[in-house]
Amino acid sequence: MLVVADDKQLPVQDARAGKPDAWDTLFRRYQMPLYVYVFELVHHEQTSLDIVQETFINAVRHIGSLQKDEKFGSWLFSIAHQKCIQHWRRRRESEVPIEEQQENDLYYEDGPEALLIRKEEEEQFMALMNQLPLAHRSVLLLHFVEEFSLEEIAGITGTQIGTVKSRIHYAKKALRKLIEERTS
Repeated sequence: MLVVADDKQLPVQDARAGKPDAWDTLFRRYQMPLYVYVFELVHHEQTSLDIVQETFINAVRHIGSLQKDEKFGSWLFSIAHQKCIQHWRRRRESEVPIEEQQENDLYYEDGPEALLIRKEEEEQFMALMNQLPLAHRSVLLLHFVEEFSLEEIAGITGTQIGTVKSRIHYAKKALRKLIEERTS
């Protein structure tokens, strides 16, 4: 397993000074969590990769605007979140459908039966998540998958903490209802 710096040891000051090794460390730490978050919002592999790349380009350009180094992770996710919103706006304006999602090759040490069951359960759950509005889906992903605090999610999404709490509450309620409908 690749070991990267935890949030408290991130070389944000060195990145601010333009040191390539620092940016490499930050990229290795955040590339996969950002990709997973973005992919769950846009559902397209190449678009997700592009948004992650654009996120890091913006981070390099605007690192001077980051006021607290320990907030680098939530600041980076807020850039990605805004890029996803821009993507959806452009998509709505152009009304060009997104290409169908390609199957990702996943590696599991389990046997083929366990792999199929896990993949099917994950697909069913994500299909239910995809029925939620983008605002609800994003707060659930940020809170339960990426484990950001409510305050960090408010910063990422540009909303108040009360709004984040409300969205999480209603998203969980809606998801619970979808699950109940599916199982009944």
